[in-house]
Amino acid sequence: MIDAALLLVMGVLYAVGVYLILEKALTKVLLGLMLITNATNIFILHAGGLPGRAAFWDGTTDPADYTDPLPQALILTAIVISFAVTALMLGMIYRSWVLSRKDDIQDDAEDRRVAAQSDYDPEDDDAAPIEPSEFEGSEEEREAEYRRRKERQAAAGGTRDEARRARKERRR
Repeated sequence: MIDAALLLVMGVLYAVGVYLILEKALTKVLLGLMLITNATNIFILHAGGLPGRAAFWDGTTDPADYTDPLPQALILTAIVISFAVTALMLGMIYRSWVLSRKDDIQDDAEDRRVAAQSDYDPEDDDAAPIEPSEFEGSEEEREAEYRRRKERQAAAGGTRDEARRARKERRR
């Protein structure tokens, strides 16, 4: 059976929490995070199913009558995590208050500049040129290309071996 009141409370907590997170004041953001965390804990508790017997083993109790302990463990973990996030946010709020006597999140000129610029980057977004492979074509074309390369090497001073021999002779 669905508990409509519990679902209604959970929905209101989520709605108010999201509204508060979107504010510029850090204390409102903190309150929004706390409300969303509590709404999530209620959701996990509700997803655990109907209440049953405690999860202590008793040989006479049918295993189907036990309550699943996993949702309770998840809620305890969520409480610890929300406590840590709350402590971090309180530290940020305190530091912001000490430095600027403000609780608001400031607009950053660089963020506005980056948001206003185009997403198009010619280096990343242009189509890559199609380059022919040296392995494409017929056997005759590859042999002709090989001969042209050899002729260019010879015109430029010979092959690598000949260039090495010439350097060694110059050193002597």
